Amino acid sequence: MTDISLAAQHFEIAFAATRTRQRRTQALAVVAFALAALAAAQFSGFFDVNEMSLPSGERVAGWKLLIGLPRLGDYLAKTVPILHWRTLGADLGEWFWRWPTWARLLGETILIAYMATLIGVVGGFLLSFLAARNLAPNRIAYHVARRFLEVVRTVPDLVWALIFVFSFGVGPLAGVLAIGLHTTGSLGKLYAEANENVDLRAAEAIRAVGGTWFDEIRYGVVPQVIPNVISYTLLRFEINVRSSSVIGYVGAGGLGQEIRTAISMQEYTDLSALFVIILVTVVVIDSASEKLRHRIIGLTGKGGLG
Repeated sequence: MTDISLAAQHFEIAFAATRTRQRRTQALAVVAFALAALAAAQFSGFFDVNEMSLPSGERVAGWKLLIGLPRLGDYLAKTVPILHWRTLGADLGEWFWRWPTWARLLGETILIAYMATLIGVVGGFLLSFLAARNLAPNRIAYHVARRFLEVVRTVPDLVWALIFVFSFGVGPLAGVLAIGLHTTGSLGKLYAEANENVDLRAAEAIRAVGGTWFDEIRYGVVPQVIPNVISYTLLRFEINVRSSSVIGYVGAGGLGQEIRTAISMQEYTDLSALFVIILVTVVVIDSASEKLRHRIIGLTGKGGLG
């Protein structure tokens, strides 16, 4: 047997052994994932059995999920307004009968999201350079910035809203502070990850000619991360519009207070009208943000913002 054939035989044996180990590892991973999914489903009550009343008055037991789905359908069916083609204008007017109030609260919702995003962008952008492992001036600044960003984004914005409503009273200010603080933590992490992926040769060249740490950041790092910053910011603004329409549920301003009223008073068609308003607003903002993001990133790629 030649050396080449012997080497080929050893390679085939090693390859077969490696493939066997990989298959075994994959099988163990699938089994572990399935067991974890089953345990999580069991813990969350996915397999619970519940009782329901039939139209005849008889109570029968059944899978909770199957029993609840028809009730969910009934609830959603109540939110659908009755619209007729001949009286469409009048029916839409009745569906959106509180449109002046909802329009005002929608504007308040968008302004809350805008101001909160502005606070989050400023705070997250400044802290992101300290929270980047490759850019932080020292380990203390790095760990302090990282832990702060983790804390403010770990607490849900709804919880922050409850805290600020208690502190500053009912109104948009609590919503702005709550979403702004949570946005600072979220954007700060995203910005920091973008900072850690930059090419440091420009920053090293600035340092070599006597530039300060701020000079390295301003001229060596910021121009590289601007496209990512813009993308993350516009995406977060869209998320904040949805968040600001929810935190009003606890008194932090915006459309959320109307959603709370509609749910508590069982005004089902009002609830669907509010959802339509929020959906249309998010779609418009998403489309505008996408076009703006592509235009700005395109200009950046051509040196327009560099």
